[in-house]
Amino acid sequence: MNQGWIYTERVRANSSGQTVLNYYTQHYRHSSRAQWQARIEQGQVLLDDQRTSAAAVLKSGQHLAYQRPPWQEPQVPLEFEVLYEDGDLWAIAKPSGLPVLPGGDCLEHTLLYQMRSRYPNESPVPLHRLGRGTSGVILIAKSQQARVALSQQFRDRQLSKIYRALIGPASPSELPERFSCHYPIGKLPYAAMGYLYGHLPAIAAKAMAAHSDCHILHRRPTSTLVQVAISTGRPHQIRIHLAAAGYPLLGDPLYAVGGVPMVGGTAVASDGGYHLHSYRVRFTHPRTGKDISITATPPSILNMPAKRADWENGH
Repeated sequence: MNQGWIYTERVRANSSGQTVLNYYTQHYRHSSRAQWQARIEQGQVLLDDQRTSAAAVLKSGQHLAYQRPPWQEPQVPLEFEVLYEDGDLWAIAKPSGLPVLPGGDCLEHTLLYQMRSRYPNESPVPLHRLGRGTSGVILIAKSQQARVALSQQFRDRQLSKIYRALIGPASPSELPERFSCHYPIGKLPYAAMGYLYGHLPAIAAKAMAAHSDCHILHRRPTSTLVQVAISTGRPHQIRIHLAAAGYPLLGDPLYAVGGVPMVGGTAVASDGGYHLHSYRVRFTHPRTGKDISITATPPSILNMPAKRADWENGH
């Protein structure tokens, strides 16, 4: 059991006039209306630090707090490898299944919590996110200088991020050796979560431009190994782009052909089953100015045949 958690937030203007019950029911659909009703009646929800009622009407600027009692977190892989460390940052090889940040049922079973436990005198800050089911390199800031400089490199698209992914079988006539994806990404309605990021038409409001360059590494009878370099970091970008191109990641329970949620789907974004690996990150060191390249060994299913790998490394 963990120690429980208090989720706090400020009421925004567009939520003014809602009841407390309607607010939680509409914003946090992982729980039913009856469950939120019971929590409010049990005093687990506070409004401006006071017990409240389900019928209380919210005003803009008020503070809400949901006091979640201790719970048993799901089992996830908690061990991780440090690929690089200096006075400014870490590069971590995150295992598939380990969330980066608290969310859902994972609070202590996250990379951030485990980093803080391993380094109690440091203040680690993840500089980007990997999905729970995604493995591989993630950069963690140790110093304020690294946090500011590397965040700027992410915004300016000065970092090189290369992934490996597994999709269904594809012949050269269907997918060439190299291809690019430019499908815009934005929020789509999705009953299981309220909304989900997916492929949006370019003319849609709030559609975000996204770019991925793909390279076929190996074609197999039952699957295709793809290397993907991304210059933008949209949520679930690789999963969406490959699905929009007609080839969802094998085992992905969320995205269908077209880069949109599966019709009638009940999976959530953290559900795994697919194979996606952050293979290499290249960046400019925030203090020394040196070019740094970090590679995380992929799981065996995302490895190339030995002869092909030797050829790639030699050229």
